[in-house]
Amino acid sequence: MSDLLAFVFPGQGSQKAGMGAALAAEFPAARRIFAAADEALGEPLSALCFDGPDEQLALTANTQPALLTCSVAAWTVVREELGLVPGVCLGHSLGEFSALVAAGALDFADAVRLVRLRGQAMQEAVPAGLGAMAAVVGLEAGPLATLCAEASDAGGQVDIANENGGGQIVVAGHAEAVTRLIAAVKAQRARAILLNVSAPFHCSLMRPAAERVAAALEQITIHPLRVPVIANVDAEPNLEPTRVKDLLIRQITGRVRWEASVRKAVHMGATRCLELGHGRVLAGLIKRIAPELPTLAVGSPDDIHVLKVDAS
Repeated sequence: MSDLLAFVFPGQGSQKAGMGAALAAEFPAARRIFAAADEALGEPLSALCFDGPDEQLALTANTQPALLTCSVAAWTVVREELGLVPGVCLGHSLGEFSALVAAGALDFADAVRLVRLRGQAMQEAVPAGLGAMAAVVGLEAGPLATLCAEASDAGGQVDIANENGGGQIVVAGHAEAVTRLIAAVKAQRARAILLNVSAPFHCSLMRPAAERVAAALEQITIHPLRVPVIANVDAEPNLEPTRVKDLLIRQITGRVRWEASVRKAVHMGATRCLELGHGRVLAGLIKRIAPELPTLAVGSPDDIHVLKVDAS
């Protein structure tokens, strides 16, 4: 088992106005990525990242390209300033697109346009109020899947959406089915908290979004992968360009197997990890999943300077 560096990329929930601003101010490589995003989308996404407002940044169609751009900017600085190369890449939900850019499979301009469409499609797939998500703590995936099946009926379905690790699992589906599940979870003396989200992600209700992304992917060229990317849907490393599109489509309706993905990276020999982009959400999850895998969040100039000292 070899010693290798893992690059991980965050998904929705890490966004905040001001993200990427300091990095772009100090590093030309980061400025280049933000400018490329603005050009690809035909609008000033960089201004939304740097200045907000938060309520606009929180819209799924904006959040997804904004987070991808911040992650790719941080990765580009790490690559050009420090010469660091990953042995494996993985990303949480949306972050899988960032991972594929870092692995060389997706051109950045294609990726930022894809995730803009993905965000729009996911937001529009379910009418407001029809869907819901909840975080469950204190139940394993097997018993929770059984409760999901019991809470689902012809009028509403709930499924496991994210296996985040550290005892936290997120469910998604029709609002009434999620409500029934929350009651069932509490009857098991576990905790369930309704989440304030705009749509029920990573469940069967996202099928219309998957169809729209599949159509868009038909126009995209997938390049050879320089390093394996651990896919969300099966928690397995992929090096086959021909599999990338199918894995991205399946991810929209399938569960995010984040805990298993992190464990797979450790099994592959990962001994250090960099979280590239805004926030430290994944670093916190990885600490609970695999405390033996030290993770440094890299999203600001200070983070780059710390990493530079460590590398020297």
